[in-house]
Amino acid sequence: MPSVACDPEKARRRLEAAGVDVEPGNTEYERWRASHGGAVAVAYDDKVVVQGATPVDLLAHLRESGGRAHVYFDGACRGNPGPASVGYAIVTADGVVAEGSERIGESTNNRAEYEALIRALEVARDHGFDEVDVRGDAELIVKQVRGEWNTNDPDLRERRVTALELLSGFDRWSLEHVPREINDRADSLANEALDDG
Repeated sequence: MPSVACDPEKARRRLEAAGVDVEPGNTEYERWRASHGGAVAVAYDDKVVVQGATPVDLLAHLRESGGRAHVYFDGACRGNPGPASVGYAIVTADGVVAEGSERIGESTNNRAEYEALIRALEVARDHGFDEVDVRGDAELIVKQVRGEWNTNDPDLRERRVTALELLSGFDRWSLEHVPREINDRADSLANEALDDG
């Protein structure tokens, strides 16, 4: 069971700010308890112990500094334009913190890729990370956001601005183009969302 040495009241405030319900402890030694995803956090005088199947669901919220995460994103589109979806996975040394996918309606492939990047960055921000290493297999999006390539498409320019605003909220970030096999989980999630729809 991982434990985080911290001020339990500050940890409680961080959890509540992240939308996690915090309840009174079950014993005289427990200051409070919180459940989120597949994890339960129990606060004592100078630490919080996290237990459950997926402790990473709470660990990122409990750290004084948000720490560093690897963020993977992918958009999928059947037809161009056509039905589209996004997928993302956020991973730390502790394991998978969050992953998800959703259909986004009709879109082009490039817009879907941007939407996936934006959604992944929002989730990393909401988990309180202060450093992100972002990976995606969409070379166009990576190079446009890094300023290496321009875009004449107003929709893509607007999404690039949104992505850069989100990235600027982190203390440090990197964005790298990777082969599809490195981005396999985000790719699978995006395609599953289309298959399920």
